[in-house]
Amino acid sequence: MEAEKKQELLARIDQAIKNIRPYLEADGGDVKLLDIDDDYVVQVELLGACESCPMSPMTMKAGIEEAVKRVAPEVKAINAVNVASIS
Repeated sequence: MEAEKKQELLARIDQAIKNIRPYLEADGGDVKLLDIDDDYVVQVELLGACESCPMSPMTMKAGIEEAVKRVAPEVKAINAVNVASIS
């Protein structure tokens, strides 16, 4: 993936995450965008309460992934690097 395209895509993804961040923070959690690879797989890190929450898989699928794919439909998947059961 070209560097310019990657930066533009990361900016869109970051904005989508910023839009849902207040909902995560309301429950004591957060998410950090780490990178996107050439296969269009986004790497994130779950923070705070999201790291150990049993609802994290649902948050990833119905919250984070849905918000990201709305602004970046080319994204194939989202993996949380610090939660083995989600990635």
